[in-house]
Amino acid sequence: MSGDTPVPTTVAPRPRPPSLRLATLVYVRDGDRTLMLHRNARPDDTHYGKWNGLGGKFEPGESPEQCMRREVLEESGLTVEAAELKGILTFPDFDGEHDWYAFVYLVTRTSGELGADPAEGSLRWVPTAELLDLTLWEGDRVFLPWLDRAGVFSAVFNYRGGRLVDHEVSLYPGG
Repeated sequence: MSGDTPVPTTVAPRPRPPSLRLATLVYVRDGDRTLMLHRNARPDDTHYGKWNGLGGKFEPGESPEQCMRREVLEESGLTVEAAELKGILTFPDFDGEHDWYAFVYLVTRTSGELGADPAEGSLRWVPTAELLDLTLWEGDRVFLPWLDRAGVFSAVFNYRGGRLVDHEVSLYPGG
């Protein structure tokens, strides 16, 4: 309408979106046991006290497979000979700063000898049937059984204050 005075509008500044972090999460199997990392070395570690698979952040220009192989070698001394991509996990705003995307692999054959424990904690072969008895992130209890199904999964796990608040998953058939 003519003659109306425009009303100023204030737009609240958008919070800075979390930055993205790409990583691998690798479960090395040898028969009926799985190599796990007890993150018990650094109290300032977000994962302190938890048991995790191996893995870590991508280096610039690295493919998921290259990252998986490098991380397994660096953390365990083992060379990956056979691996299968099992899924992709998304952790929005996991640490208050980053959205994490983890490519999850199951390694079924390695060569070499298990080396010294990595800086993050202690390595241990755990009977696969006992993995859910370990101190794990809550979401790990949900997706670890998916490692044994055919196909690929894609899941989002939402954590707040270190607690799982919800998750959703898409399960794709194996071929």
